[in-house]
Amino acid sequence: MDKLAIFHPTLTGGGAEKVIVNLIGGFVDRGVNVDLVLVRAEGPFLALIPPEVRVVNLGYKRLLLSMPAFVRYLHQSQPTTLLTAFEDTNLIALWSRKLAGVSTRIVVSVHNTLSWESQITTQGIKRRIGPYLARWFYPQADAVVAVSQGVAEDLVNLGFRSDNLKAIYNPVVTPELFQKITEFPQHPWFAPDSPPVILGVGRLEKQKDFPTLIRAFAKVHSQRPARLIILGEGIDRPYLEALVRELGVAENVALPGFVANPYAYMARSAVFVLSSLFEGLPTVLIEAMAAGTSPVSTDCKSGPAEILENGRYGKLVPVGDTEAMAEAIISTLDRPVDAKLLQQKAAEFSLEKAVAQYLEVLQVESHSGNRKYGN
Repeated sequence: MDKLAIFHPTLTGGGAEKVIVNLIGGFVDRGVNVDLVLVRAEGPFLALIPPEVRVVNLGYKRLLLSMPAFVRYLHQSQPTTLLTAFEDTNLIALWSRKLAGVSTRIVVSVHNTLSWESQITTQGIKRRIGPYLARWFYPQADAVVAVSQGVAEDLVNLGFRSDNLKAIYNPVVTPELFQKITEFPQHPWFAPDSPPVILGVGRLEKQKDFPTLIRAFAKVHSQRPARLIILGEGIDRPYLEALVRELGVAENVALPGFVANPYAYMARSAVFVLSSLFEGLPTVLIEAMAAGTSPVSTDCKSGPAEILENGRYGKLVPVGDTEAMAEAIISTLDRPVDAKLLQQKAAEFSLEKAVAQYLEVLQVESHSGNRKYGN
């Protein structure tokens, strides 16, 4: 029986990790034999992994140090196909296959526009040379999955050949999402007759550009009652908290950190705002639409314009433009987008569609009737 291995650092809360969890659930439902190989078996999403999945804990603090253990895993288990979803694990997987001397099919996925990430990131030389490493080593993969057409176009512009490149939207809309939407968020600002809540969700780091959202909110708040909640955790928390105090909006801005059910917050917020400098395919934007919440997003590379169809389903504003973001939030508060239209659009990013497309690329066998996916 074929075996699919998925390799990732940890299952801490993030968009890529949520995609992995959703995909694994879909694969298990199709009867696929799955190993989840983690550098460290930790994180809040670990509890969401189905019991049918074998979790392999390499037990290292750093990805590079785990490479010998991962090579041993490949040599001993020899999975039919290996899927990775992170730039660093993509590279480690390709190098490890060569060292292990196995014939495992490797599918790497790209979740950000590498050219923009290399220009904007604060994570040092490793990210700045990311496009070059990808150009040198990703051709060794059997297939490359881009999470949006924009990411695929970025890879082609970087010199990738298109014959083994496929764009597959992330599996965002799931039955579990709709179930969690019905729950009520544990936050007092959603009490009846409270001011409208503007919501942001993501890691507190430079890519998400929450300073622009906070400054835009301060302008909105100066004109009408409103509150801002930003869900997520990260290294920029001290700076964001200082900015909130500096702008005099501390009583109306909350940063609760990571929450297990952000969908309940989305469903009861008046506006969802994506303020990112760059993305691949912003999962949280789709999730908010599935919850029926009117979105405002930066027109960053890439994903938002694809998702919102160039403004049809929500306002797009220039990256880093505080004034435009504030105006778009106020306009959306006054004239929200029809919730049913948003949910219909979000349905394009369903788990079922993504799993079917991934299985074609992965070429693994299921338990169900010995059905074969792929060629």
